[in-house]
Amino acid sequence: METPDQSPADMRKLDMTSLKALAHPLRVKLFDALSTYGPATASGLAERLGESSGATSYHLRQLEKHGFVREDASKGSARERWWERSPEGITVVQTEFPPSSAERAASDLVTREWQVNRDAMVNEFIAHGTDRLEREWFEASTLDTSNLRLTLEQFTALRLELQAVTERYYAIGKARGVPGTRPVQIQLNAFPVMDAEVVPADPDSAADNVSGTA
Repeated sequence: METPDQSPADMRKLDMTSLKALAHPLRVKLFDALSTYGPATASGLAERLGESSGATSYHLRQLEKHGFVREDASKGSARERWWERSPEGITVVQTEFPPSSAERAASDLVTREWQVNRDAMVNEFIAHGTDRLEREWFEASTLDTSNLRLTLEQFTALRLELQAVTERYYAIGKARGVPGTRPVQIQLNAFPVMDAEVVPADPDSAADNVSGTA
């Protein structure tokens, strides 16, 4: 599982200590908020997330200890620190940990919180997109579902191709403060349907059976 806004080439694979440090709902929210909206103060993040500034300050310092966030010296002042997320992306490989281990529990929590935050973004768009967005931005947005039939190899190739596209646009939009830009989020939900079966191999058929989108 990867954070959604970073190049795979810049990914940091979390060790057990760092994973456990991130495995707190508010810390995941702080990390996601800095990823999405850019640098902020502890009080600004507290207002955005409905938390106390004392809580956000404490958890930001914990995230800093493990390299998830850092001080934005270009915006800092004697009165209040500005924070930004560290530039590298992070990846969590859940299958590396035994199912009943503390590490698996921590990785599951982080992954769940990421998804909770992603779902909140989608729900906010559905509820308020037509009211709060300019018409051009709303019409440029889309919520699509594609139903395919793929082999494991085809599924992997599709995922890698989509990642390559988002990596290219991540590089294009990496600079902050460019006129006309705004935060956007690309969510790709690609997964095998849990209650469906794999079609058994047919030795008499040489062609792959791939359906299009629906």
